[in-house]
Amino acid sequence: MIYYVKGEFVLKSATQVVVDCAGVGYDVQISLNTYADVEPLSNGLLYTYHLVREDAQQLFGFSTQREKALFELLISVSGVGANTARVILSSLAPHEVEQAIMSEDAHTLQGVKGIGAKTAQRIVIDLRDKVAKTAVAGEGAVAASGGARAEAHAALTTLGITAKQTENILNKLLKSNPNATTEELVRQALQML
Repeated sequence: MIYYVKGEFVLKSATQVVVDCAGVGYDVQISLNTYADVEPLSNGLLYTYHLVREDAQQLFGFSTQREKALFELLISVSGVGANTARVILSSLAPHEVEQAIMSEDAHTLQGVKGIGAKTAQRIVIDLRDKVAKTAVAGEGAVAASGGARAEAHAALTTLGITAKQTENILNKLLKSNPNATTEELVRQALQML
């Protein structure tokens, strides 16, 4: 419903920003990752997710479309609500969440307060194929090798290679050549199979 809000940041805290848009103050709930991005700014743009429930309406804001897309994927998992997704994105950077899901590392997700073994496993199972698309859509928040890694991972899983096998191959390739391009990673990974 509301794709983004743009304006002056009137009030900022670790969990919330009030954005003045043409005289209307929008109360936007944020993660710590977004707070780190907006804390030094006096104004800017936040991509939003408008949550409408029977008893409340909330606006969640993100400094990047990548984080917003990951939030939307997380809340699509049974048992993960908007506040839980925000806690996950406050505890781990978006690329760390993506990495944990793509490498099927439920233990990392369990390290987040309020995430048990079953929920962590459900997140991994439900999102391991979907998160590769989000990772590729990342907006430069990942270092060059991380961006190439995410793109190579997406390409290889699209070709039918399991996420776990893809992670193992990419780990080996990036260990020997951390500056490899996406094309080099995909080509060399296919040769290793």
